[in-house]
Amino acid sequence: MNQYLVEYSKAEPFRRGTHLVVLLHGYGSHERDLLGLTPYLPSEKVTYASVRAPQPVGYQLPADAGSAYVQGSAIGYQWWPLNQQLETVGFTAIELAVDYLLDWLEPLAADYKSVTLLGFSQGMAVATSVARRRPELITAVVGLSGYAVDGGSDYFRDAEFTGNQKLQLFWGRGDSDPIITAEKIEFTQQWVGEYAQVEQELYPGLAHGIAAQELAHISAYLSEKVLG
Repeated sequence: MNQYLVEYSKAEPFRRGTHLVVLLHGYGSHERDLLGLTPYLPSEKVTYASVRAPQPVGYQLPADAGSAYVQGSAIGYQWWPLNQQLETVGFTAIELAVDYLLDWLEPLAADYKSVTLLGFSQGMAVATSVARRRPELITAVVGLSGYAVDGGSDYFRDAEFTGNQKLQLFWGRGDSDPIITAEKIEFTQQWVGEYAQVEQELYPGLAHGIAAQELAHISAYLSEKVLG
């Protein structure tokens, strides 16, 4: 059985040779969620692929798990377990989720001109983690109302983000977000300051969501950094 459930914006014959933008939903959501953004984003020469996270939401992945994937349907899905402080038990769960996505992404990346990751909330944590694991594979990351994970110095390849090779990152968030903790924001600020070429936008009054103005900023960013 194919463990990957992916929704594409283009039929298979029209994907090859386009720029791939992988959509990574947040904790408790599903693969159709972020597809609603695509009418407001560049469509010519772009294929959007929205991937379902590997675990039913609320599932407690065992410490000795060998895979991120857990079979079963649910009202929503998670990339790895989280508590209310957005922490998980052990970094292995994050490694398994990143490896899970890369096992799908790496074999098909050669069919596309470039690969960009767009993640919301926990999906931003996944997107930045995948880029940190495989810097040469990812052209840019668009992170929305999310964060980068702390730890993983033996797993990530952050040292490769130097000079002109820093990660191209758009980071948009609201100043009234009650979900992403101050500690997560502080670490992410430190991390992007060292390793990313970041375009950062803070939207007044926005809670844990995506602003209409933000969609225009994302569209412009993709047009410049990916399609330009």
